[in-house]
Amino acid sequence: MEWNLVFFVNSVLLGVGLAMDAFSVSLANGLNEPGMKKGRVCLIAGVFAGFQALMPMLGWICVHTIVQCFRAFETFIPWIALALLGFIGGNMLVEGIKNKDSEEEKPAVGFVALLVQGVATSIDALSVGFTIAEYSWIMALVCALIIAAVTMVICVCGVEIGKKFGTKLAGKASILGGIILIAIGIEIWVTGVFF
Repeated sequence: MEWNLVFFVNSVLLGVGLAMDAFSVSLANGLNEPGMKKGRVCLIAGVFAGFQALMPMLGWICVHTIVQCFRAFETFIPWIALALLGFIGGNMLVEGIKNKDSEEEKPAVGFVALLVQGVATSIDALSVGFTIAEYSWIMALVCALIIAAVTMVICVCGVEIGKKFGTKLAGKASILGGIILIAIGIEIWVTGVFF
């Protein structure tokens, strides 16, 4: 592969495709915390962008080192994503049902849960390492950074859209956010297992 417009367009398109799950989770996070400050918006988008950059690079490294082990692990990716997003979404549902009368706003997702969301939404990006296997390490890194930048922009938009609707939905936002996360987990699982 050489440095050309096709490389950059492919990297941007990979970023858009990979960022859709992170966008949905960002939307759910915004729904659950409509008063979220800009720094927290950037933190959420940054965590997702970081994992979306890290996972393709890990996949690229696996292709160039331990490809047989990675292929065996690949079958577990949908199950891991389902378990992680189901757990977080279930917790959000329970919290939303228990606290539906509460007016007090607190951060909907703690830092550890945010890291789990980052892993869950980007774990399928490990397989992108196979698609960029012919790249040199510097091209793979640039591709991963482009994916991260695209993800960052998309996730900031997702959180901001979620915040706008979260204000209108008030007490139902946590329940809706939990349902969205569970649905994303199921979608990743169905796509990974059956298609």
